[in-house]
Amino acid sequence: MKKPLNSFGGLDLLASAVLVFNAEGRISHANPAAENLLENSSKALIGHTLTELFINHEELDEVFQQALEHKFADKRLDLTLERVGREPLQVHTVVTALDGPEAPVLIELRENVQQLKLDREERLIDQSQANKELIRNLAHEIKNPLGGIRGAAQLLELELPERHLKELREYTQVIIKEADRLQTLVDRLLAPHRSPHIVGDVNIHEVCERVRSLIVSEFPTGLKIKRDYDLSVPEFRGDKEQLIQAVLNIAHNAAQVLSSRMKTNDAEITIRTRIARQVTLAKVRYRLALDLHIIDNGPGIPPDIQDRIFYPLVSGRDGGSGLGLTLAQTFVQQHMGVIECDSRPGYTDFRILIPLP
Repeated sequence: MKKPLNSFGGLDLLASAVLVFNAEGRISHANPAAENLLENSSKALIGHTLTELFINHEELDEVFQQALEHKFADKRLDLTLERVGREPLQVHTVVTALDGPEAPVLIELRENVQQLKLDREERLIDQSQANKELIRNLAHEIKNPLGGIRGAAQLLELELPERHLKELREYTQVIIKEADRLQTLVDRLLAPHRSPHIVGDVNIHEVCERVRSLIVSEFPTGLKIKRDYDLSVPEFRGDKEQLIQAVLNIAHNAAQVLSSRMKTNDAEITIRTRIARQVTLAKVRYRLALDLHIIDNGPGIPPDIQDRIFYPLVSGRDGGSGLGLTLAQTFVQQHMGVIECDSRPGYTDFRILIPLP
């Protein structure tokens, strides 16, 4: 059944983007949500066609023509609409045939948040797999020559003449110590892939409390850690020590970037637990999931590394090893979960999602 449209005023109150087209296929009305989505003013949009808006307009054009011919009342489809010089739009599209001859077609565009989330998670998983291969290859290439360098330095030290031993031993010791430091770094990179996954019953609030006590002991003044727990979160099967390490790595990073705020006693970390429902992780739908947030009021993650913070050896902090978040993501993914991040100045939220029974 075709739907009459008497005025466009009500469309301006909708949260989804709405475009009204005339019989020539040109926009006659665009609501504020459409202005935001398409990054253009209503005045600039009016009079344009689908061909002018989108590069890959063919499918939408075809559906638009069917609406003009009243072959359906409304039709829904998921599209990726490409634009010149801007990011493609992942949208759920509703094309509706109207009664009015002056405005026969209405197109509603709803940003497909779920699809965007799935794509982001898929990238994280692919990135994690690439990280594992990189780490294994890197470790293999480093370990053997490193052992050779350390052994050669030790042999050289034994051959040093007695009269110069004290002066020259300093140099061989530098070689040995630096080789040991690099060996420790390689071992840390390989740790999550070597350690066995010890599964038992996990109470996430015991994990959070352990992390909280460790952070408080290291940063006793100037930092407030708020607890916002949902005690109805059930226990689940997992590796408690891995999860403690994952949450600790995130919380410890947060505490370190809050050093300037600690001096003014307004540094704050919030640990929040909730239950998320109907969650899709790695293309699998789960009825329930743990929804754990570690939130800080620090300076935020630099925009130029926000897309790479889970890569090995990428750090936004001077002196950081760039391994903490990589290991955290690895440990959480071993629990079929994922870590997401939302960051801006004054607010950084690391969100851990793990399926619940």
